[in-house]
Amino acid sequence: MKPAFIVEWAPAFAWEIIAFLALTAAALICLAMVRRARGAGWRALAFALLVLALANPSLVKEQRQPLDDIALVVIDESTSQEIEPRPAQSEAARRHVLEALKELDATEVRVVRAGAGIGEDGTRLFSTLRDALAKVPRQRVGAVVVISDGQIHDAPDNLEAFGLNAPLHLLLTGEEDERDRRLVVKNAPSFGIVGRPQTMTVTVEDLPRASAALARVTIRRDGAKAEEILVPVGVEREILFALDHRGPSVFEIEVEPSARELTLANNRAAVVVNGVRDRLRVLLVSGEPHAGERAWRNILKSDPSVDLVHFTILRPPEKQDGTPIRELSLIAFPTRELFEIKLDEFDLIIFDRYRRRGVLPSIYLDNIARFVDGGGALLEAVGPSFATPLSLYRTPLGRVLPGEPTGTVFEQGFRPRVTGLGTRHPVTSELTGAGDPDQEGGGAPSWGRWFRQLDTDVRRGQVVMSGVQDRPLLILDRVGEGRVAQLTSDHMWLWSRGFEGGGPQAELLRRISHWLMREPDLEEETLRASVTGGRLDITRRSLGLEPSSVEVTAPSGEITEVSLEPGHAGRASASIAVDAMGLYRVSDGARTTLAAAGPVNPREFEDARSSAEILKPLIAESGGTAVRLAGGNLPQIRKVSATRDRFGRGWIGLVANREYVVTGIEQAPLLPAFAVLILVLGASLFAWFREGR
Repeated sequence: MKPAFIVEWAPAFAWEIIAFLALTAAALICLAMVRRARGAGWRALAFALLVLALANPSLVKEQRQPLDDIALVVIDESTSQEIEPRPAQSEAARRHVLEALKELDATEVRVVRAGAGIGEDGTRLFSTLRDALAKVPRQRVGAVVVISDGQIHDAPDNLEAFGLNAPLHLLLTGEEDERDRRLVVKNAPSFGIVGRPQTMTVTVEDLPRASAALARVTIRRDGAKAEEILVPVGVEREILFALDHRGPSVFEIEVEPSARELTLANNRAAVVVNGVRDRLRVLLVSGEPHAGERAWRNILKSDPSVDLVHFTILRPPEKQDGTPIRELSLIAFPTRELFEIKLDEFDLIIFDRYRRRGVLPSIYLDNIARFVDGGGALLEAVGPSFATPLSLYRTPLGRVLPGEPTGTVFEQGFRPRVTGLGTRHPVTSELTGAGDPDQEGGGAPSWGRWFRQLDTDVRRGQVVMSGVQDRPLLILDRVGEGRVAQLTSDHMWLWSRGFEGGGPQAELLRRISHWLMREPDLEEETLRASVTGGRLDITRRSLGLEPSSVEVTAPSGEITEVSLEPGHAGRASASIAVDAMGLYRVSDGARTTLAAAGPVNPREFEDARSSAEILKPLIAESGGTAVRLAGGNLPQIRKVSATRDRFGRGWIGLVANREYVVTGIEQAPLLPAFAVLILVLGASLFAWFREGR
């Protein structure tokens, strides 16, 4: 603690009044000197002492506590800093700077780490630096030392907003004359209509200049077999593709490395395109008018994504009443057009209480069976005729139906129940009113009753709902490339009428239809992964009950095993932190899914070469310097005064601000009133004495 002496003034009057008196006295003294009056000097001394007394000076003794200068060391931990040999250079520079600052007297060191994690805006160091500066007095900052590759994407135009009056020094990692190849994906759609052509544009850039005429680009969709194309370097190339399913499709695009490749991180890109259907074409064939027919039609017509074609058979061939055909206001059933010519244009065919009546010949029913084998979807909602020889099961279509009629018809009230398997199946799990599956017996459903069910023996498929005596009510099955659903009751319409509180008819039918048409969210066995907020979220859905784990392959190639926590409705999930941009591959052994972290074209790797160009204006403004660390070039650090150069050959400077805090004050007047009175009177007497001679 050091004392310091200063003079302070506490005027008895305003300075304007004291100045007026001083000027008046000076004018009188000047007049006296012009007239050569005796004693003018003594009078001047008296007036001076009087004016000085009115200014009331005092001597202040301060006890000052010196404050340490602050050195901020900003360490860039962005992804581009992981390129060799930058990690070793950065660590060596960090140790050297901290040890050198430790040797300086009265210096406080604060380390600021910035730029880590996945960010779409690139490396952000100055936003973190701003937060660090807000916690310290700016006048105590002696220097800011940044250890980075220079690729900083939030650098300001100037340092005025930071209020920084200290040198900014850059210790630059990386090597001289670096070269890199980069893959740029442009105009990549975020979604596309299934089956329609889509395009994306790719460009291969070589920095600082093109090194080859052609580059080989590999494209892989959803982990399938790769396709290779040749792309001219520096020229945009359009890639044509078509989505073959709904939901996300992940495209992995990679360009071969150049001769002197800096990093492979920007040689790869992942594009996620969500497939949507334009219009789902549904053919609904009602075998006869009945109370539930309109319920089917209303539900399907209410879905804007469904294009419905509905026929109800009102006058079968065996009905002959003598009325001429030309006088009937009925539309002839276009069987050949629908079931031979345009059959493949439909996504889903629904038979509602249909029975054999000679309307559809066996050859057309066989066409429908082959339509299902080839990837089509079929839903049969049976009626009473299902238990008779007129059942569709007794036709060529029977080979794709999972349930075989026993001939028994249950005519009694019952509440449909979700089976144990159904509680895990996405079509029937978590239906409103289904009851709590954790309760004993599965919990009683709260929805209304149905009053008819056709008994069925299940040949194959999955029973997800049951009815009377736990007999199959809803059966789902895969046949060839297609799918089939069989509902063994025609009383679902009671739910839409609100009978006994109704039930989730619209939701159940929507789920059945979308499962039949391969809606990804309704698949029984799925593995999904997505990156949100720096975390990789993994969800596995399965009809099995066994616990599971998955393998996660990071963009660097590192493999980690992650255990999944069981959840409800057949789901198991996990969430892990991720901090690297790129493509994460998740596999459970049977299925593999991909998740892209970060933007398609990361700003972090727009130019991965180390350079001081971005920070040069700020460094020059602050009086600092940039030092490349290649070859072990570590500068010395010394303290300098605010008026001296802030860097030199082989060294960088930290300004000694000499800040302090005052811990105590002692104050004493320079001119006590008694002393002033004696001096003024003495000077006046001498002046009078001189004038009297």
